[in-house]
Amino acid sequence: MIDKELLVKTVIEAISGTDLFLVEAKVGSSNDINIEIDSASGVDIDTCARITRRIEEVFDREAEDYSLEVGSAGLTSPFKVRRQYEKNVGNDVEVLTSDGRKLHGVLESVEPGESDTDVAFVVTVPVKVKEPGAKRPVVRMEPQQLSSGACKYVRYDIKF
Repeated sequence: MIDKELLVKTVIEAISGTDLFLVEAKVGSSNDINIEIDSASGVDIDTCARITRRIEEVFDREAEDYSLEVGSAGLTSPFKVRRQYEKNVGNDVEVLTSDGRKLHGVLESVEPGESDTDVAFVVTVPVKVKEPGAKRPVVRMEPQQLSSGACKYVRYDIKF
């Protein structure tokens, strides 16, 4: 079985000194390794190949057979770690809350915290409000304080 701690350490060493960060490292029961990385400036195929080579230097395929996939966190993938939230401050996001509400708004801020995976954040969403004496409702942008633990997903909102 592939040592996940050594795998994570190897990836972190391979990306040190860059703006890359590890989003997720998975090791399946049949030694299927999946590494997701991200960066504020994007991830190219050469970077993925460099990380793949570094992992293959540490984990000998002759000693233990495994499959390896290194890629970037997809554009439509949910945010998993704090740095993904931080890099998307100011961008449109889609949030599905645990109670089933789907919110579309702008990620305004990310609160400092100790956990990399339990993230508190503020999304400004449009809300229709009927003013007293007005004939039609007015759309106002209202901040919503949320946490990743209270959401099924938060992801970049793609609009065409």
